[in-house]
Amino acid sequence: MRRLMIADDSAVICKVAKRILTGLDYLVVEASNAGEAMIMCDAELPEVLLVDSGMTGALDLISAVRQMEGGKDVQIHYLMIEKEFKQMMIGKRAGADGFLLKPFDRRTLTEAFAPYAAAA
Repeated sequence: MRRLMIADDSAVICKVAKRILTGLDYLVVEASNAGEAMIMCDAELPEVLLVDSGMTGALDLISAVRQMEGGKDVQIHYLMIEKEFKQMMIGKRAGADGFLLKPFDRRTLTEAFAPYAAAA
């Protein structure tokens, strides 16, 4: 079972994502802010990290994870509310591998993450 962390200050987004991704056989942990996510990453890096672009400290979190031992192997997705090229490039420079638009649904998350869950 792959470990996935959702770092988002929206309890609703976390709840929806956790329900869907747990069904895809991920072990899902939640962080409600970047500081909490850093503490959790220091304890154990997830294999997949979803980071809300609107959360204070999001870019610092991504950069810090990339600098940790094993951090280059973490698959990081930047969660955005709209496709904005400038914001996507900022996330990419910080170290994001991919982008997801919020709010997401079961189909979106299944298409993005089911292939990786099965490979674990």
